[in-house]
Formats: sequence, structure tokens, C-alpha cells
Amino acid sequence: MSKLLDDIVREFSRLPGVGRRTALRLSMQVLRWREGDVAEFVRAVSDFRTGIRHCARCNNLSDNELCDVCANPNRDRSTVCVVEQVGDVMSIEKTGQYRGLYHVLGGVISPMSGIAPSDLKIDLLTENIASGAIREVILAISTTVEGETTLFYILNRLKQFEGLKITTIARGIGFGDEIEYADELTISHALANRREVEKAD
Repeated sequence: MSKLLDDIVREFSRLPGVGRRTALRLSMQVLRWREGDVAEFVRAVSDFRTGIRHCARCNNLSDNELCDVCANPNRDRSTVCVVEQVGDVMSIEKTGQYRGLYHVLGGVISPMSGIAPSDLKIDLLTENIASGAIREVILAISTTVEGETTLFYILNRLKQFEGLKITTIARGIGFGDEIEYADELTISHALANRREVEKAD
């Protein structure tokens, strides 16, 4: 195999879920592009990596200090939907059913993967709640073992806020499923049928 081809296949293979066969297919597709398209692709990747920021309020990805959702004055600032990843925000926004704010944790607690609670943006969440404007927190976390562990940890952290309504999305999303891959109708029903969670003593 050509060293140049081997190099690009190796780089594409570093992406999650991309094996060597898929990486080879992607590489051959890039070879069919016009030089201008390749240059635009490389520029977009470089600009994204160097220019993207995390929203100071919710940890979502943004071009500015605040993401589009947090900067929108028409969003309901009394409700915050806590999700694992940016992809979850995108999935929920597609439904058009939710008008509150978000909080992106940046993952879930996973000792096997070396992810501790301190690696997530849970402190930022509690700081936002302590400001006093938030009345409901919706926990929209995947129903995996790691997701459930994260949910219970957050519930324990939120016990300090008296009068705070805590709900989880209805379990229309099956156990072991990830929100990012659920269809829009399932997410809509899950949000509409969310239930309040009893705080642990």
C-alpha cells in the first residue's frame, strides 16, 4: 500500500467507530474530491479544533462565550435539562418540544474508563442552580449502568437545594439506549412524560 494512503487510513481509523475498511473508503472518497474541496475540508477541521469553545454557562459547544441556547432571551430560564453530551442537546432540539436551557456534563461517571465525578461539569451545574433562577432540573441521562450511576450521584448533590423540582425523562427510552441515537418521537414522549424524582434522605 502507498505510504500516503496508509497514513490517511491510519488517521481516519483514529475516529471512534471507524475501522480500517471504512477508513479506506473515506480516504478513497477524499481522493475523488477537487483540490478546493479538500482544502475547505482541512480548513473546517482546523478552524473547528482551534476556534470551538465551551459555553461558560452550560458547557455546550459554542463559537462565543455563550451558546445560542443560553444567549436566547426567549428560552425558559427556570428549567435546565441535564444531558451527557452535545449530541444529546442536538437530538432534543430536533423535537422542538423543549424550550428551557441545557447543561452538558461532558460524559458519565465510569471508573472503568477513568472518568470520575470531578471530570464532569457537575460543580458548574450546582453553581447555576445556586444562583436561584432554576426551579426544575430534568435529568436526561442515558439508562446505561454508567448513566444510572451518574444520575444517582447528581441526585445526591442536588439534595441541598430545597424546593428544587427534579425530574427524569420518562423511560420511553429503553434501558441501555443512548439518547443521541433515539428517534425524535421517542424523545418527545420521554420529555412530555417525565416524572419527579424523590430526593434521597
